[in-house]
Amino acid sequence: MKARIAKRAVDQLQPGQSIADTEIRGFIARRLPSGALTYGYRYRDRAGQQRWLPLGLHGSITAEEARILAKKRAGEVADNRDPAAERKADRATEANTVNAVLDSFVTKHVRGQGLRTADTIERTFERLIRPRLGTKSIYDVQRRDVVDLLDKIEEECGPVMADRALAHLRKCFNWFATRDDRFVPPIVIGMMRTKPRERARSRILDDQEISDLWQALDELTDAPPRYAAFIRVALLTGQRRSEIAGMHRDEISGTRWTIPADRYKSRRDHEVPLIAAVQKIVGEGRGFIFSSDVAGKRALSGYSKAQGALVKKLADVRKRNGRKPMPHWTPHDLRRTARSLMSRCGVSSDIAERTLGHALAGVRNVYDRHAYFDEKRDALERLAALVERIITPTDAAVLPFKAKR
Repeated sequence: MKARIAKRAVDQLQPGQSIADTEIRGFIARRLPSGALTYGYRYRDRAGQQRWLPLGLHGSITAEEARILAKKRAGEVADNRDPAAERKADRATEANTVNAVLDSFVTKHVRGQGLRTADTIERTFERLIRPRLGTKSIYDVQRRDVVDLLDKIEEECGPVMADRALAHLRKCFNWFATRDDRFVPPIVIGMMRTKPRERARSRILDDQEISDLWQALDELTDAPPRYAAFIRVALLTGQRRSEIAGMHRDEISGTRWTIPADRYKSRRDHEVPLIAAVQKIVGEGRGFIFSSDVAGKRALSGYSKAQGALVKKLADVRKRNGRKPMPHWTPHDLRRTARSLMSRCGVSSDIAERTLGHALAGVRNVYDRHAYFDEKRDALERLAALVERIITPTDAAVLPFKAKR
């Protein structure tokens, strides 16, 4: 029926009945079968389709408050707007934060497709993307936001890490753009901070840098207690950062550390001999070896902050000893350094590559299934001996005189 919607009129409505307001066309009040009374506004959009826009339940708003809302919506329609579509877009904006999109991308694409780099991508989002863009609506992310993000990452972690974060973020944004009509990725050509040749890093630490690093690790206090041990093991084993950070007591049997296939890059178990120098650093305990908590319940995290503290301490050490600041380096450079030191101390190329967990090319990788455990142990012992000579040098050119008879 038609009437002016007011409290007296709506109170008389029976379940299933409704009133169309005589003053504001499209303003409706209706009693639902449940007995609840709802207000709404009915109109046709620009395509001629009939749309319904809820205004609220009686009790949460009054008939007069609903009238004010209906009048406002009528004005929007008169201005050739579509209030229902705008409300839907607003809800999507609120729901689709960068955090929500990253979650969906990880679940449906990264983990859903079983990508080998899943852990790396997720850690990059956690450490570098979420803290700065996570709560922002995906539709509000502008190029300036991405540039500022990359500037900060480059400052803290270097240009190569900034480009890797950009690559993961670009993939996520492009994936979401295929699922959403409104979203246009703000990432454009030219945002990369390095050229492909520059991203193929060749940085290794020289002897003086290794010696200064060891001294800085001895003095490091502004980082998780086990971070110094983590860095030392990285150089003495040549394994990847994520593999060392996830080292768990259950993976160790005697002098054998088996990195399980599900967290190793090659998707095969990789055995690392624990030589005496590494066993001393690893020590005893339960759970994750390099955990930040005493009980070892969580794997090591917070690399950026810990690495920043180490870099600062390293700068102090070099300044104190009259040397220039150390060029930018990352924990992964220790893996490259370890490989180079193995060659320097006479380890064969095949054994060095196997120690690092690299798959050898050709049929050898298919047919040679020998573990080479003893050979890898010898390689790491040679590496540790060379590192020991580097950090505690002796002047071989100075010979003691024989005692005078």
